[in-house]
Formats: sequence, C-alpha cells, structure tokens
Amino acid sequence: MRRARRRRTFHPSNEDLLLGTPDFGEALAVIAGVERKAHYLAMDLPHSDDCFVVAFPAETTEAFLEGHVQAFVYLGGVPTRTLYDNTKIAVAKILGGMERQRTRAFSELESHYLFADKFGRPAKGNDKPGPHGQVFVRGVVRARWKVGYARRNFMVPVPRFASREAFNAHLEAACSKRRERRLRGHTETIGERYERDRAAMLPLPVTSYEACEKISARVSSLSLVRYRGNDYSVPTEYGHRQVLVKGFVHEVVIACASEIVARHQRSYERETVVFDPLHYLALLEQKTRALDQAAPLASWQLPDCFALLRRLLEARLKKHGSREYVQVLRLMETFDLSEVTQAIEDALKLGTISFDAVRHLLLCRIERRPPRLDMENDPHLPLAQVHTTQAADYMALLVEVCA
Repeated sequence: MRRARRRRTFHPSNEDLLLGTPDFGEALAVIAGVERKAHYLAMDLPHSDDCFVVAFPAETTEAFLEGHVQAFVYLGGVPTRTLYDNTKIAVAKILGGMERQRTRAFSELESHYLFADKFGRPAKGNDKPGPHGQVFVRGVVRARWKVGYARRNFMVPVPRFASREAFNAHLEAACSKRRERRLRGHTETIGERYERDRAAMLPLPVTSYEACEKISARVSSLSLVRYRGNDYSVPTEYGHRQVLVKGFVHEVVIACASEIVARHQRSYERETVVFDPLHYLALLEQKTRALDQAAPLASWQLPDCFALLRRLLEARLKKHGSREYVQVLRLMETFDLSEVTQAIEDALKLGTISFDAVRHLLLCRIERRPPRLDMENDPHLPLAQVHTTQAADYMALLVEVCA
C-alpha cells in the first residue's frame, strides 16, 4: 500500500525590525553584446519588504563582501542581525547545532560592521522566513523568495546593457522604485515601513571596508603571481619574493610588505596571463636583444610615433638605439601615455632624436617653460650647418635690389 506523501507546512514568522537576509541567485544578462551568467546578491528586510540587488561576474568571497558593503550603503545602515544559509563563503566548518566556525573573511566583515549572524540548520529551510514565513526547499539549494522575485521582476526579459555598471544602476533604480509600492495587507508603502527599519539599524562605520579576498603567494621567475587560476605580472625586481594578493571584484592588487607593487583589471577567464608591459622594461633595458620577443610587449598598443622614434634611434645609434627607446618607454612609469606621446611628437618635429631630448621636452611641457636643447652635449644629434659669412656675399643682395 502506497504511503501518502507528506507535505511540508510552515508557520508565520514574526517579522523582525533588526533582521537582514542576504542570498545569491543566478540569471542571464547580455553585457556589452555577450550573454553571460550574472550572479546577483539580494538582501531584503523582512519587516518592510525592502530589498537591494547587485550583480557580479561570479559568486566569490569578494562578491559576497562587496555585496554587503553596497547593500549597507543603499539601506543607510546595518541590520543588527543577518540570517544565512551555510554557505562556504561564510562558514568554514559546521560544528554541530547552531555553532559555526566562520571564515576569516566573514569574521572580518562582522567585526567591521558589528552585526550578529545566525545560520539556518542544514536542509532546514523553515528556519528562514519569507513572505508569510514560507520557503521552498530542493535538496540543499534554497530558492529564496527574494532571489526569485528579483529575477522575475528585474531581469525578465533578459537585460541588455553596455556594461556591468549600467546593469547594476538599473537594478538599484528598480529597488528604489519598488519602495513606492504598497503590498497586500499593509496600509503603508514599502518605503514608509523601511524608515522604521532604518531607525533600528546600526550606523555605518566611519571608515570604509576593504571588500577583498586576501591570500599569500610567491612571485615566479617570470615575475608572475597566480590568483584564481590566472597569472598577474609584477615588476621584475620582486621576482621570487612573497607577496599579498588582494582580489577585489573588478581589480587585483598585489602588495609586498607595505607597498602596492601592481594593480590589474580582474580576469574571470581561466589560465590567462595578465601583463603590464611597464613591469618588464627595467629588465629589457639591460637585455635589449629580447625587445622584439618579449611577450608582455606583444599586445601593447602604442601610437605610431613610438615606432617611428625607435626606427630613427636604431638607425642613428645602432645597438644603443634600442636601449634609448626602452628608456623612453620607461618614462611611462612616471608620466601618462598622452604626455609621453606629445613629447615624442615634439622631438620628431625638432629633429632631436634621443631619450634626453624627449625627457627634456616632456618636463618643459609639464612645467610650462620653453625648451633649451644643448646640442653640444649630444654629439649624435643633427647639428645645423652654418657657414661663415664673407663680405663678397653682400654683393648678391645688391644685385637682387638693382634687379
């Protein structure tokens, strides 16, 4: 005899003024013409039904932290308690009952904002309140109501935006507009009820929180540091040294001791190498024969005047021309590309083809003073040929006047 299937039942929850409930969800979005999976963090306040949604390229530790930072700023305060699933981003180990060993990143977040946490029991979705207290459970995946609501109302049809920033601006505007709604069973709008939530929240800290994942790594012999399956370059002087990698949502920052030595745009591809050509110029200045084979410079797009300057330097100075060209490139360690480009163009117009001339013209332009090039100290520069005037030469002028 087949047993009757038991259906779950739920009790209405007591909506808490001080409670916040963040969760991740997934949806498709077209960003810059490419369809991608958006991982969005949704945080809601059960008392007022207010919510905040922000999308990220991946569901990572830094996205989890950054989502909290942006949510707290949007809400204008910090809920005193937050309720979580047992996500590995926050929970390093379940110790039994309600005890959890928290991850270092989540502990830092709690210590900065001073909120308390509460974790649901594994596979017990009724620990977490949704509208009227219910929540739907499929195995270990809990499809929270706010995650589904955000996808159906903010991301259907598939959103199309030129950038992730524009996409997130759309999501924030949708959350703000939702505050004007009055939900069934309430006489006040979401925004009016939210004001009571905000009054009960903790104030935002004076200092901002650094929402990043921190790991220790060692620089390889190729001056590369591996983070999340990708390699990022650092200056060659830091080869074989221990560094601290800070992984933000859109940026990777590498520090050695107390000094930041490299910044890169975050890559979410796999097994890619992200170079900064400036990191290898000091070494290439000593090994100029490797200039054409250097991988970090292969995809470096520079204005046409750089190639022309190199040809003229190598034509006049032979092997020393390559070294002077690298020295010109190294000016971009200190100055902007546009400033160096203008100095090279000025040098080409004046016919002063050398590193010293480019540097002098660059400094003169920045300091707004006229250039004074000393040709005698640069014997390889083309000198003007001026003949000594003879008295007989003036007769030619008289002939022209009489004519």
